[in-house]
Amino acid sequence: MRNTYLRAGAALLCLAATSTLVSCGASDDAAGGRTTVNYWLWDDKQLPAYQDCATAFQKANPDITVKITQTAWAQYWQNLTTQLTAGDAPDVWTDQSSYYPQFAASNQLTDLQPLVDRDKVDLSAYQTGLADTWVKDGKRYGLPKDWDTMALVYNTTMLGQQGVDAAQMKNLTWNPTDGGTLEQTIAKATVDSKGRNGLDPAFDKNHVKAYGFLAEWNDGSQGQNGWGELAAANGFSYLDKNPWGTHYNYDDPKLVSTIAWFKHLIDKGYAPRLDKQSTVANSELLIAGKGAVMIAGSWTISTFTDPKVKQKLAFAPLPTGPAGRKSAINGLSDAIWAGTKHKEQAWKWVKFLASPDCQNLVAERAVVFPALKTATQKVLAVHQAKGRDVSAFSDAAAAKGGTFMLPVTDHGTEINPLVQDAIQSVMLGRAQPDAALKDVNDKVNGLFK
Repeated sequence: MRNTYLRAGAALLCLAATSTLVSCGASDDAAGGRTTVNYWLWDDKQLPAYQDCATAFQKANPDITVKITQTAWAQYWQNLTTQLTAGDAPDVWTDQSSYYPQFAASNQLTDLQPLVDRDKVDLSAYQTGLADTWVKDGKRYGLPKDWDTMALVYNTTMLGQQGVDAAQMKNLTWNPTDGGTLEQTIAKATVDSKGRNGLDPAFDKNHVKAYGFLAEWNDGSQGQNGWGELAAANGFSYLDKNPWGTHYNYDDPKLVSTIAWFKHLIDKGYAPRLDKQSTVANSELLIAGKGAVMIAGSWTISTFTDPKVKQKLAFAPLPTGPAGRKSAINGLSDAIWAGTKHKEQAWKWVKFLASPDCQNLVAERAVVFPALKTATQKVLAVHQAKGRDVSAFSDAAAAKGGTFMLPVTDHGTEINPLVQDAIQSVMLGRAQPDAALKDVNDKVNGLFK
């Protein structure tokens, strides 16, 4: 997951991801005058694509070896922080917008702007807005590698049994008062142990066989996998300005009413109770037929379109709310450690990662949408050739005013657990939405004073 709050205490773990030997730290020089550039990433599904890139890069640069280390998200950031503290970090790593501000503030990142200027990298070739995320005070701390948007993924069989078809799913509405047609659809898709759906007066919310909606609550301060999209559709904005704002708006009534609606879903029995929620990922529950609808990111497309999945799943646009249809648009970058001994070689690799030569290879794997606009079209062609309709994601990115940026500020890693805990307290029934969000908003804004 891209925006899951990192839990403390994960053990240090380095996983070799290529057939060559992999160092967990900084570059070393191999025999014969070759320079080794160590590169870290966390997504195992994307690993084969970047192995393809490493092979192509090494062929074009026979004096440089790229060694890739893939470590799961739960360990990745702890490992990276540990290595940076020890002065033995990877030359290049995949970076994320919640984490990079702390690395920039501690002078751990190389400013790429002079290199971009020198080598005339065309930043306009990337999906609009992606390159700007990585700039602070005129310094550029990464080049875009990919982008993602959000959409609904749903079980076509379960919804079809309740009379809901693809055309209806493409035109859902939502509001925090009655839930719109989204809530009606969720209610229809929720079925108790006796086969009654959530609209039946005899529906038993204490014995649910399949839930209409699977919500994500380990979602940090951004809610990218659920509440963030609906809050934005309700008119909520995280910050006074983004990026680099200094005042959050978590006490906004538009967010309060959104979170209250999610709690209402739990109370109605349409979504699992947080304290009873399975430790199995929502994606697995959906695939197993235990839920009918969830919000998912485009980086998970391959999970739901895998030929091994027996359920018939499909994608649909997010519902239209009072402020329109809104999806977070997010992207990762590749950053260079300020302490690398091989800056030029690391830059060659980062520039290659952000180039058509690499991003077209990534596009062929169709696991993510590469940052370059031209490569995005190649991904869509691959999906279309395989009979997959992923237009819900690409249409969101193309829609005027249809996307919003996730917050980029200082203190991101401190804000994540504060907000997540506050929202979870509401879902557990331990606090009211308005009180919990006002309290956490005061704490968050106190970090900037």
